[in-house]
Amino acid sequence: MKIKLMIMTAAALLTLGPAWSEDAPQRCRAPVLILETFETVTEQVLDQEERTEIRYSPAKYKTVQEKVRVREAAIEYQIVPAVYESVTEQVLVRPERTETHIIPAEYETYTEQVLVRQAYTTWKLKDEVVGRSVAADGLAEGSVGEVLTPVDVPAEYKTVTRTRVVTPEQSETRIVAAEYRTLVKQLLVEPARIEPIEVPAEYETIQVERLVSPAREEIVVIPATYRTVEKRVVTGGGTAEWRDVLCDAALTPRAMKDLQSSLTEAGFAVEEDGVFGPATRTALEGFQREQGLGVGQLTFETLQALGVIID
Repeated sequence: MKIKLMIMTAAALLTLGPAWSEDAPQRCRAPVLILETFETVTEQVLDQEERTEIRYSPAKYKTVQEKVRVREAAIEYQIVPAVYESVTEQVLVRPERTETHIIPAEYETYTEQVLVRQAYTTWKLKDEVVGRSVAADGLAEGSVGEVLTPVDVPAEYKTVTRTRVVTPEQSETRIVAAEYRTLVKQLLVEPARIEPIEVPAEYETIQVERLVSPAREEIVVIPATYRTVEKRVVTGGGTAEWRDVLCDAALTPRAMKDLQSSLTEAGFAVEEDGVFGPATRTALEGFQREQGLGVGQLTFETLQALGVIID
């Protein structure tokens, strides 16, 4: 479709005028390569895939105060006191429980090639056409197939860095033994005699931990993440147009040296020998591509951009 469009455009250029003009003998007509234009577009690419993690919520306890009876009520007698025996008893302070430890997941970093610009086909002037005007070789306007040759431009890629899971997150559960406290109790062995005296029970307040909510595990889904990358897409150009160029007869050695001097000042150094040779042609095309001008011929736009005046 693109080739058909270029042929139709070249056919339309046939109505622009003759190959040379008697009123302007320095002007000739020749095909010029029009550079491609690009547009920067953005695209969302996957940065990190969706994954799951195990999250551990430990058990919750609260500390409460509790009264523990350490001496029972008894009856004492005024004459013969009661006899008691001391005994010990284990009181549960903290019940047996389980604890879960999380072993973090391990990750590794790797690189991946991401397409930035797709491959495309452009056009350039054939070597036998570059640097020659139509008036010089008699090439007819509209003969696009005779002046262009296709050039394949490879796709462009960009290296991005990503991470992935090597070892998933794991959990390890262990049992923590219960804790007890040893209390000493007084047990009545022999009651008092003769005159009974009531002895009230004795209590001791201790702190114990009560389970509020047990430990639990839950699986959490972490969504994938994306990032924006930029690509350059060809939007136009890559064809040929017929334009006014300087005729070969007007390009004298003096004019050629002025052209070579201007190319050197523009940063494209070339020997000032007055000859339109391969080195000068390469420097001219480099200047035209840098300035966005038509490539392959010595157009009047190029002469103006270089500040060269042809007498």
